Amino acid sequence: MTRVLIVDDQDLVRHGLRMILELGGIEVVGEAADGARAVAACTELSPDVVLMDIRMPGMDGVEATTRITESSDARVIALTTFDVDQHVVDMLRAGAVGFLLKDVTSDSLLDAVRRAAAGDPVVAPAVMARMMDHFSARPPAALRLPPGYGDLSEREREILALIGAGRSNTEIAQDLFISMATVKTHVRHIFAKLDLRDRAQAVVVARDAGLEIPDRP
Repeated sequence: MTRVLIVDDQDLVRHGLRMILELGGIEVVGEAADGARAVAACTELSPDVVLMDIRMPGMDGVEATTRITESSDARVIALTTFDVDQHVVDMLRAGAVGFLLKDVTSDSLLDAVRRAAAGDPVVAPAVMARMMDHFSARPPAALRLPPGYGDLSEREREILALIGAGRSNTEIAQDLFISMATVKTHVRHIFAKLDLRDRAQAVVVARDAGLEIPDRP
């Protein structure tokens, strides 16, 4: 059974999430009201998934996520009341596997927790679209090249930029006039060279690297 730790500074939010998860057959092993307690609880309880609020007094969700992902195999899902903001991007950099809005439906919450426990990313396509809108409305970020970026070929950087623009593999193949198999091979190499888990992380890396993000058609 999947084991979950709930982290939020609001009692009602924690209790509501606990009720949904337990009714759905998922074990809630503990709760924490701030980041420091979350880190300690992870060490003590070894959850499979952590539902992590971002903005909390004391140690916030970003710092707590960094510490948890560096010291355990727990998969962190960020919880936010905002569609997209810089804190969400920071959570992805810190190692979160995705994020959910706090008004998520019961079925979507249960599905996200199960997918995270199975090792899958949990950023929904609609949320990815909002990330694109967020990035396009802001000036380019300061150059922040990840380890392995220098090993990317020119074509791989081009494809990384297209991933950053929210393009699917099918759209990338159409844009570059190459086969789907070729796109998948390039994407696999990009993820391996940059140690990326999923496309959400790739979006953040593309932005950090200052890649020119093409306008979506």
